[in-house]
Amino acid sequence: MTDKPVQTTRGHGILEPMLSHLRASRANRLVPESLRQGRILDIGCGSYPYFLSHTYFAEKFAVDQLEKPSTVSNINWHTLNLNLEPALPFEDTYFDVVTMLAVAEHLAPNSLVTLFQDVHRVLRPGGRLIITTPAAWSDGLLKGMARVGLVSAEEINEHVFVYTLPLLGWYFGRAGFEMKKVKFGYFEFNLNLWATADR
Repeated sequence: MTDKPVQTTRGHGILEPMLSHLRASRANRLVPESLRQGRILDIGCGSYPYFLSHTYFAEKFAVDQLEKPSTVSNINWHTLNLNLEPALPFEDTYFDVVTMLAVAEHLAPNSLVTLFQDVHRVLRPGGRLIITTPAAWSDGLLKGMARVGLVSAEEINEHVFVYTLPLLGWYFGRAGFEMKKVKFGYFEFNLNLWATADR
């Protein structure tokens, strides 16, 4: 008997397992080894916390609008709808790393500004925010891929905004991150952006 493959996102899409793996691999490469002995918070980890399950940290925390899956045992889970309440239930300077992988596009712009400000608050000095989000130009392509079942239509249809690198930089600045401590790039055939902002 073989194990049922893990569903990495809500909905169905032929490419979803590969895309989840590429996203997690990119995020893992952006985490400094010196921070892995501390705490990580993954915001919007989804129906299955793929990244948290494939990274090493001393303590792992998750925030998502979905309830904690029964199969997850080693992650401190908080259920929260960040579009309605973009505030994190943690004390100041609590985390070494905060990740938001394929999450920003699901949040209303005003909620994202407030959430970035709160991320800045909960990161310790020297901590890092890591985000990934689709590149603005790929929005139409992703919708087409969803229509033919390559990516999850359920996820794509919930996208409320698209981002460019300069716009993300503006959001980071509004949240209190210094631009000299922000880095950006592309991955997944330039369909997605990655960004880091150090506290």
